[in-house]
Amino acid sequence: MKQLKLVLAGCGDRGSSYLKYLQEYPDKFKLVAVAEPVKSKRDHLGDLYGVPEEMRFESFEELFALPKMADIAMICTQDRMHFAPAMMAIEKKYDLLLEKPAAPTPQECYQIAEAAKKNGVRVLVCHVLRYTPFYKALKKFLDEGHLGEIMNIVHEEGVGNIHMSHSFVRGNWRNTAESAPMILAKCCHDADLLQWLVGDMCTKVQSMGTLSYFTEANKPEGAPARCTDGCPHEKTCLYHAPTLYKMDIYEMDHWRPVAAGRYDVTPAEMDEVLKTSPYGRCVYQCDNDVVDHQIVNMQFGKDKHATLTMSAFNKGVRVSALMGTKGELRAYFETQELEFFDFETRETTIVYRPEVVKDQSIAGGHGGGDFGIMEDLYEYIANDNPSTSISSIDVSCMSHLICFAAEEARAKGITVDMEEYIKTL
Repeated sequence: MKQLKLVLAGCGDRGSSYLKYLQEYPDKFKLVAVAEPVKSKRDHLGDLYGVPEEMRFESFEELFALPKMADIAMICTQDRMHFAPAMMAIEKKYDLLLEKPAAPTPQECYQIAEAAKKNGVRVLVCHVLRYTPFYKALKKFLDEGHLGEIMNIVHEEGVGNIHMSHSFVRGNWRNTAESAPMILAKCCHDADLLQWLVGDMCTKVQSMGTLSYFTEANKPEGAPARCTDGCPHEKTCLYHAPTLYKMDIYEMDHWRPVAAGRYDVTPAEMDEVLKTSPYGRCVYQCDNDVVDHQIVNMQFGKDKHATLTMSAFNKGVRVSALMGTKGELRAYFETQELEFFDFETRETTIVYRPEVVKDQSIAGGHGGGDFGIMEDLYEYIANDNPSTSISSIDVSCMSHLICFAAEEARAKGITVDMEEYIKTL
């Protein structure tokens, strides 16, 4: 078995999540270099995967200034820092595993795609949902023709109120100028899924959405700017940081080290972190500007339609209803069940149910998607054996464009014709 070499730019949550695959399959990949400005993060992964001290770099510029040393470059930096390291890695002829969104502007997405073609490299964007066993089973069911021709999809992306408060109110993705529009940062996964499942090009986009709840207008009376400054509502507020980050639930076990910037933080140390870090701020008094709920209506081809609802106000799950000419399919990502109503028999049956239900959250590896993309990446690069989930950078760019168009439609209150929109780029 050929062992592929990896270099990683960005040692945060996403990079470390993909590398967990190496712990179970060390014969397939070997990490040979990392680049990360936070020393504790790069040393944590460097120590865990045996990266020599001299191959631990503070910046991606240092890493990609060196001659090519691996088969694949993993770009897992912050959203607005994907473009530069991706372009440098492509110029060095690395194949890429590129965290989504590929870039924060449509022009930069196109530039990555063009550079990849010019240099003959493969770029796999981390739309991990299409690599889960669940969505692979859904796609297979559609391709086998059981649903007939798809007419409509109603798709719900439940962000989850805690995830929203952590990542999109207090965290790195709270502000469009520093990251990306919410619909791109959170839902290019979903646009990619819809495009993949329908199997046709998106032709029109409409959207509405606002930041309604996580604003100063909803601040409880007397609440200080930081939860740690003696908030009178600490016993009743759902987002009181010291309470939230001490909760003994798996979700918070994941977010605590993210908030602290280190992997070995204790609950006591977390109290100190919250006194100074962004994660200790009152959720009603942050510098967030991304929407907390949004809908996107899409037309695919001439007559197929999909609706995407993204909202913070839920548990945090994805649910879909796919309506075709032969029946209706309900897809529940939390339980990972597919429920089919057959128009001919008038019967409802469970057509897919896994033996083991995998945690669908980001903390749990996206229902097997984080491992799935690494598995398919290996087969794609090592054995030239692309799975049905593999997509080209051109296809990934189109799903990004749906999100860019949705944000323009939302901001301007218009319907975007995708053919005309693409001409303006």
